[in-house]
Amino acid sequence: MISAETPCPGHLDGNARRGQRTAAGGSGAAPEMPVTWASRTARSEGKTSPEELIAAAHASCFAMAFSGDLTKAGTPPRSLDVTAIVTFEQTDAGFHVASSRLEVRGVVPGLDQAAFATAATAAKDGCPVSQALRGNVEISVAATLDQGS
Repeated sequence: MISAETPCPGHLDGNARRGQRTAAGGSGAAPEMPVTWASRTARSEGKTSPEELIAAAHASCFAMAFSGDLTKAGTPPRSLDVTAIVTFEQTDAGFHVASSRLEVRGVVPGLDQAAFATAATAAKDGCPVSQALRGNVEISVAATLDQGS
């Protein structure tokens, strides 16, 4: 059995809305990044938000799960382009991450659109980040199979 912990340090000077915050990947692959309230609700101006980091994690995890599933089924992808769009909303109860919409375009020899969409749904459900979000965040996937060259 594999088990791994991934530390990612964050720091805040000041208050939540106007303070200076940073986040960094513990591996060193992601440099220290400024995180702002404005990047959540208005303009990013080159800074990131927790929702953007969730989207990056979800897109990359889904891409790995989908590629692995397709390969195990004997139809390895030639390419997969994945985008995750994470929605941050304010309700009467406060702010929350409402949804993560996965959009995938792929070139997979030997599959038709229906089989591609079915496999994408299974990968969405099996992706560990989807599993972590499930029950708190609405998760959807739109899958488009390209013929490729």
